[in-house]
Amino acid sequence: MRKSTKTKGDDLPIKKWVIQYIETSIILCVIFSIVQYFKGHEVEYSIRFGILWPLVATTIFLINRIYYRKKIDCVICNDLSASSNENDSSV
Repeated sequence: MRKSTKTKGDDLPIKKWVIQYIETSIILCVIFSIVQYFKGHEVEYSIRFGILWPLVATTIFLINRIYYRKKIDCVICNDLSASSNENDSSV
């Protein structure tokens, strides 16, 4: 049986996530719109592109954040739980 190693600071409040999501979407919207405009596309297309793709990107990021919030050990991203650190110290 695995002990929960959550601390008080591990949980991000929903309000903070929403603010981060909105800030990221706005910044990416501006960047993507400007890039599309400078690539020679019309302003209308650039704005539509700038609105759509940041929403897609930040949604993928949000889903990924929620998935890894479950404290799944991830060797690739070096995000190991405290339980595996305890096993290493006993050797």
